[in-house]
Amino acid sequence: MTTATTATTATTTETGPLLSVRDLTMTFPGKRSATGRRGAPVRAVDGVTFDLAAGQTLGLVGESGCGKSTTGRMLVRLLQPTSGSVTFEGKDISRLSQGALRPLRKNIQMVFQDPHSSLNPRQTVARVISDPLLVQGWSAADARRRAAELMELVGLIPEHIDRYPHEFSGGQAQRIGIARSLATSPRLVIADEPVSALDVSVQAQIVNLLERLRTELGLAYVFIAHDLSVVKRVSDRVAVMYLGRIVEIGDKRSLYENPQHPYTRALLSAVPLPDPAAERRRERIVLLGDPPSPAAPPPGCTFHPRCPKAQPICRTDRPLLRPTEGREVACHFPGD
Repeated sequence: MTTATTATTATTTETGPLLSVRDLTMTFPGKRSATGRRGAPVRAVDGVTFDLAAGQTLGLVGESGCGKSTTGRMLVRLLQPTSGSVTFEGKDISRLSQGALRPLRKNIQMVFQDPHSSLNPRQTVARVISDPLLVQGWSAADARRRAAELMELVGLIPEHIDRYPHEFSGGQAQRIGIARSLATSPRLVIADEPVSALDVSVQAQIVNLLERLRTELGLAYVFIAHDLSVVKRVSDRVAVMYLGRIVEIGDKRSLYENPQHPYTRALLSAVPLPDPAAERRRERIVLLGDPPSPAAPPPGCTFHPRCPKAQPICRTDRPLLRPTEGREVACHFPGD
């Protein structure tokens, strides 16, 4: 492997987290009705806080619409946060201008959910992968050589560099997207549902690739997904989101083996077990109803309308994240 495809391996001796997120919120204006009146604003992300160390992976999980993808887009500043801060390598990037962000963008990149829709169909693979380098001032020749190296790194044939995205399968197209995210040798990659649009067999290949790249390049990931089996495989720590808020966050092993929040317990009860006998014996936790609208969240704990453990205090007082059993849980009555 050439030096162009190798990043400095992250160590645990660095001071402070690589990424620090504090009280991050995102509020979208309500939709206009036929009469022109605007509806209630939608608080898609509501006070998200977490840290990520260099070289680690944080899994961000939850039902569709919980705000995890919106959070990911704010981390790379594709969306401007309404409030809160995103600090990368000790620098708050949440309020920087686009010009000030440009030299920093090379260190934070993103892999999108749908590989084909995220790739420009009118550009060759060479241009797709090298575009971030051209923006950073690389010459066209050097950027093309780097693109060929990255194709080989992610398991593609460099001789196919002048083909177009539609000539590749879904899994191959996602490898192109991953190669593009690695072009500038980032330290952090936000992977937004990177395998959910792929076949199961291809999912495993992409997950293996991401794990290998993390080891070889010293990457840190924020891995966004709704599949808890995939998250368990790739993550060091896991954050569970519900209606824009993190309700439980901690190291992978303790969270999966002893979930404390009722919502986490319900999600894990739906994960298939490899042992058919154990699967038959297990009791599924079925949540009633659908998640409330973020435009009209319930008072108190937003999970209380669906929670089997809800008490009167849950309907009036919002629980804050607090240390419980080796992780942080936002619940008045954590545990069994």
